Amino acid sequence: MPNRNLEKAETTYHVPVLLRQSIDGLVVNPDGIYVDATFGGGGHSREILSRLSDKGHLYSFDQDADAMRNASDDPRFTFVYSNFRYMKNFMRYYGHEKVDGILADLGVSSHHFDDAERGFSFRFDAPLDMRMNQKEGQSAADLVNDQSEETLAGLFYTYGELQCGRQLAQAIGRARAKGRIETTGQLCDAVRPVIGREREKKDLAKVFQALRMEVNHEMDALKEMLENASDILKPGGRLVVITYHSLEDRLVKNVMKSGNIEGVVEQDFYGNRLTPYRLVGKPVAPDAREQQENPRSRSAKLRIAETFNPDAADDRRSKRR
Repeated sequence: MPNRNLEKAETTYHVPVLLRQSIDGLVVNPDGIYVDATFGGGGHSREILSRLSDKGHLYSFDQDADAMRNASDDPRFTFVYSNFRYMKNFMRYYGHEKVDGILADLGVSSHHFDDAERGFSFRFDAPLDMRMNQKEGQSAADLVNDQSEETLAGLFYTYGELQCGRQLAQAIGRARAKGRIETTGQLCDAVRPVIGREREKKDLAKVFQALRMEVNHEMDALKEMLENASDILKPGGRLVVITYHSLEDRLVKNVMKSGNIEGVVEQDFYGNRLTPYRLVGKPVAPDAREQQENPRSRSAKLRIAETFNPDAADDRRSKRR
C-alpha cells in the first residue's frame, strides 16, 4: 500500500541507497517482524512496508528528533526514538525476542549535510555541533577544544584515514590557543594551511567525518548492534548492512564471517566452522547509474547474511571446513 508521508520524506530528506537490492535481500517473509535500524527519511522503511502483509510489522529506529517527522501512521509501523545499539532491549519491550530481519544503512542522511545549523558540513558556516541526538553528549566543538592534540590526531588518522592527522591536530591546537573554535568556518580556517588546495574538499570532508563518527560514538554503537543481531534474529533471519567506510565494512564482514567483531572463526572437534551466519551472495556496490544520480552512494557496499537454520535442507553450514 502506498505511503504518501514516507514518499515525500524520501525525496526531501534522503535518497535511499541500494534500495531494491537491500530489501530484496531482507524481506523473505511477508508476515514477518522486521527492523530498520536507521530510519532517516524512511525510504527503506517505505519499501519494506510495501513488501509486508497485514500480519507483518516494521520497527524503525532513529535517535534524531528530525526523523520523527517522517514517521508513518501505518498500523504495521512503529517508530522507535532511540539509537540502534539498544535494539535488543527495545524489541524485548515490544514483545519480540526474535525478528525476521534487520536492515542498517550506516550512511548519514542528506538532510544532515544540507541543514546548515546542524554543523555536519563544511559548506556552511554554522555552530560546530554534529550530534545526531542534540539533547545529549558532547558536540564537535567540545571535542575540538577539549581533547588533546594526540587524541585528535588519532581520530583523523583512524576515522578520517588522513595521513596528516598529527599536523591537523597541531593546527587546531594553534588556533584554539587564540580562542575557542565554535563554528565550522573557524575549524576550516584552522586546518586549511595543512590541506592542499587540490584536495581541499576531500580532506575537509574526511576531517568532518572523523569528528562526526567520534561525537556520535558510531563505531561503538555499530559494534553493540552487530554483537546483538544474531541473538534477536530467528533461524533463517537476515542481517542486511550498507556501509560507507572501511572500518564499518571490516566490522560487518568479520561478524558475518565469524559471528564476532574480531573475525576469528572458531571450529568444533570435527573442523566445522562455528558461526551463526551464512553469507547470502557477494558484496554489492551501486551501479554506475545510481552513483551518477546519487553521488553520496559511491562508497556504499551492501552485505547480506542469514542466520543458521537447522530446518533448511540447503543450509551448508555443517559442511564448511
